[in-house]
Amino acid sequence: MARLRPAFRDASWFGVWYALTCFLSLTRPTLAADIQYVQTTTEDGTTVYLADDRKPALYTQNFGDCLGSSLINVTRFDAAYYQDNMTVVFHLEGNSAVTNESLMMYMGVFAYGESRFDLTFNPCNANIFSLCPMNASVPIQARGIIPVSQSDVAGIPPIALGIPDFEGQAILRLFANSTESEIGCYSAVVTNGNSFSHPAAVGSILGIFTAVAVAASFATAIYGNHIPTTRTHYAHSLSVFVVFSVFHHIYFTGALSMNWPSVLAAFWSNFAWSGGMIYTESMQNSINQLIGSNKGNTSMVGAASSGSAANDLGGGYSISQIYKRTYHNMFARDLSAHADFVKNLRSREAETTLARRALANSTGGNPWYGYPVKPGLPLPGNYSGFAGTLSQEAIPASNAFMTGFLWFLILVAIIVGSVIFFKFLLEGLSKTKMIKQDRLVFFRKHWLSFTTMAALRTMLIGFFMMIFLTLFQFTYKGSAGVTAIAVIVFLLFFAGLFGIAAYACFYRLRLGRYATSPDRIHLEKTKALGFLPWYGFTRESSRSEKSNPRPSAGSIPGWRVSYIDEDPQRLDVHHDEDFNMKFGWLSARFRRTRWWFFAVWIVYEFVRACFYGGAAGYPMTQVFGLLAVECIALIAIIAMKPFEGARLNALMVYLLGFSKVATLALSAAFDARFNLARIITTVIGVVVIVIQGILTIALLIAIVVGAISSYMSITRDSEDFKPRKWAGMREKYFAHLAQAATDLPPPPPPMPEEPKEPYFNVASVRRCPKIEDEDDDLVGDINDPSGSRISVTGGANRNSRANSVRSTVSYTNVPFGARVHRASWSSRDFNSWHEAGNRNSELLSRDGLQSMRSNPSLRESTPVRSRAPSRGGNGPLEVKKSRNGKEKEQYPAVDERPSQEQG
Repeated sequence: MARLRPAFRDASWFGVWYALTCFLSLTRPTLAADIQYVQTTTEDGTTVYLADDRKPALYTQNFGDCLGSSLINVTRFDAAYYQDNMTVVFHLEGNSAVTNESLMMYMGVFAYGESRFDLTFNPCNANIFSLCPMNASVPIQARGIIPVSQSDVAGIPPIALGIPDFEGQAILRLFANSTESEIGCYSAVVTNGNSFSHPAAVGSILGIFTAVAVAASFATAIYGNHIPTTRTHYAHSLSVFVVFSVFHHIYFTGALSMNWPSVLAAFWSNFAWSGGMIYTESMQNSINQLIGSNKGNTSMVGAASSGSAANDLGGGYSISQIYKRTYHNMFARDLSAHADFVKNLRSREAETTLARRALANSTGGNPWYGYPVKPGLPLPGNYSGFAGTLSQEAIPASNAFMTGFLWFLILVAIIVGSVIFFKFLLEGLSKTKMIKQDRLVFFRKHWLSFTTMAALRTMLIGFFMMIFLTLFQFTYKGSAGVTAIAVIVFLLFFAGLFGIAAYACFYRLRLGRYATSPDRIHLEKTKALGFLPWYGFTRESSRSEKSNPRPSAGSIPGWRVSYIDEDPQRLDVHHDEDFNMKFGWLSARFRRTRWWFFAVWIVYEFVRACFYGGAAGYPMTQVFGLLAVECIALIAIIAMKPFEGARLNALMVYLLGFSKVATLALSAAFDARFNLARIITTVIGVVVIVIQGILTIALLIAIVVGAISSYMSITRDSEDFKPRKWAGMREKYFAHLAQAATDLPPPPPPMPEEPKEPYFNVASVRRCPKIEDEDDDLVGDINDPSGSRISVTGGANRNSRANSVRSTVSYTNVPFGARVHRASWSSRDFNSWHEAGNRNSELLSRDGLQSMRSNPSLRESTPVRSRAPSRGGNGPLEVKKSRNGKEKEQYPAVDERPSQEQG
């Protein structure tokens, strides 16, 4: 039995596999039967079957009422253009209270502000029986397939089928034949399925990077027991405040009352979460109950509201053109009438085709359709103002303030709860011996202060957002209850942060006074970007501190306001532990001499919020007012460079400042009064996306670099740093922190050495020991500086022979041809030797000349080998001996070196 068991097992698996294969083969025709196909013929006559649920080249999505008082309630309206078989499919469902009315229908497709396709037809001739005539007892169900030719879609450029966020609208208008007036209008947005809007993917990635920045910043803030050191490392971590400043700049650019292209609205939707614009059905329903029916006036902020009359939508319409169906005068018309005739022929052809096809193979319509927009939202395809930007999130402009405020409260609760949870988590780990008892002991002792500072820091980050939303609510004039809440929030943020900032400045400066002094302002020649000739302003006081100031092209009178501390011994602001514990969340990231910059930044953000929210509906005031503010702020911030960290200065001062100025300058082109072509505005919108996209990429890179530097900061007390190859980089980083904390300019680089010309210089002379150094007599002669000189002075022990060489010359025991040198020479010995040599030379020159005059034999020039001239003499007599010891004739030695007197 044991041998049969494997075979039985194989047979059972084979049976299961065979049964599964048979089941799938039986179910395949059933699954295939659920898919409907459309038969079409290609240009070469080949018959092709296309799936009925295939994705169209262009199709509509959400739609809205563009009449405001439509007598027809449309619940479904979709249209699709299929390029593969050149057909347009539309589907209409709804109901009406009209008892009996014959209709005319108009359908138009607009792309980038121009009409690309339009069709007028009678639903009775098009086999749409639910509208022939329209009756309240019969639900409206209209389906149709309209074949089109290449000439019909010639106005649609091929790039439109692939470009992201195709900008188009499909408009359906219904007219009553009895009154020849419009009784229904619905507009749907047309898209090709490609978009820059990916909030689920892009927003999630941005959220992850933001969480990394939050964790890195929090870690550097709580690590360490020495407050000044902790502050230094915290100042160089990436600020979450900077992260949200970048995100808010990008998203709230859409708050300007401009007619934005669709590409920008789609791109900004990826950053909507940072502005608190997160859609949840339950929250929006609660806000709608609070607001009631007062949705405000969306047109006040530059958007065409759904449910209100928009007669000029799509260029408007002419009722005479709708009902121009006769032929008798078509040849008497001009060229424009001939175009109307061609259009009438196309309408009749479409009616005939619709009646013949009757959509026998399409029961459900286009599966890519959208839904009616909710009350308070603008018309689909209209992205004007902040309402158009919010429409991407399906949030009405009337709900914007409450949505942002509720999510801000949720964020504060999450931040506070996370800090408290982390504190008790550390306590638990410490009790269980999983971490050391003194781990993060400073944070555990002062956790309440850290929690308060985290909440206040969050309030500072959301200051611009909340001030803007409250001012926008005042301008929008929505519900009275919501407006009252907005007033309270505005006062809380305005009075709270301005009061705290003022008290922080007073707390630091209360023990001093201000003094003014004249200080001229010079215009100096400089270079921008290192090579462009430029001019810059410099104060006289700073010029005097430079060793080589640049030449001044001119100057104007100026004054300097300086703070004089009454206590010169008081610690600077970054070493004042009391001030840092109270207001470090405001000033810790700024330079020692720019610690007060938080007050300037709060004023700057408040002015920006006033233009964005308070001037909503006045686009030119917003754009040019903000452009002036941003230019002044950019110049001032570049001059101050307030942040201590280099990365923060690069992001906030240069990249963010340039992006704000460039975005505002380009946004002026989107004003409706300029009436630029929508294709041109789309190109400008892509340029704005590139600018803001580069800013975002730079921010993400800075977050990664900041996380690495924060890791180095929180491991500064660890000797075993890993990875070890980063150890050198960490030391350089710490040295940079120490230098930046002083807020002093770095020491100037050493001056480059001038190239040296060829030269010869004897720095020192050292004599090596020799055999004769062992002779005591020789050593004695060596110590005598004049031992190598010939003495010509007479002495008591000399012979009395007059004019004899022996009577005037004495000898040393140095061998023939040898020189006497000292074992070592000092500068003092050398000077003594030199002075002795000079004296001997003078004696020799005086006495020797007298001897030569008295003894003619000394003037004989016998050719004998002579010694080299001595160092100290100018012309000593050399005495040579023959091998038999007899004296030979002497001659004066010639010293060819220049004497000291000759120079």
